Amino acid sequence: AFTDAKEMKPGKFELAVGGSLFLDEIGELPLEAQVKLLRVLDDHRITRIGGKKDIPVDVRIMSATNNNLEEKVQKREFRLDLFYRLNIFAIDIPPLRERKEDLRDLVPQFVSECNIKSGKQVKTIPDIVWEQLEAYDWPGNIRELRNIIERCVLLADSETFPSRWLQLPNKSE
Repeated sequence: AFTDAKEMKPGKFELAVGGSLFLDEIGELPLEAQVKLLRVLDDHRITRIGGKKDIPVDVRIMSATNNNLEEKVQKREFRLDLFYRLNIFAIDIPPLRERKEDLRDLVPQFVSECNIKSGKQVKTIPDIVWEQLEAYDWPGNIRELRNIIERCVLLADSETFPSRWLQLPNKSE
């Protein structure tokens, strides 16, 4: 809600009824909001801000975090009851630095997506680029990789992936 709101608009839960709602960075959710989310998950109902009646919501929740939620529970930064409510089927995906073999699948996919988005035709990825990509530790994970690939495709002036635009820090930096 915001000042001078003149019409009721459906929120994310309403828009997701009958489907799925993805909650990214759930580990960063403040405790006050965790209580509200838990209530929705338990009751399958929401009330709009300023609303007078409950609205039923049938939504599948998927969430992601790079935090260790069990540690956050121990530190009382994440509610245990919400943790159990969300932890139905956990998928642990190691960071990119622990699965660099995935670069050979991810990079061409990202290059292709960026080609379509930018109208470029980058097709060749030189060995020196692969060596640089595989030597880097990827602290920003997949998002960092995608952004670097997009920058290089945007700056490419031929069908060859431009290694000069990679600008990856050395391990010693």
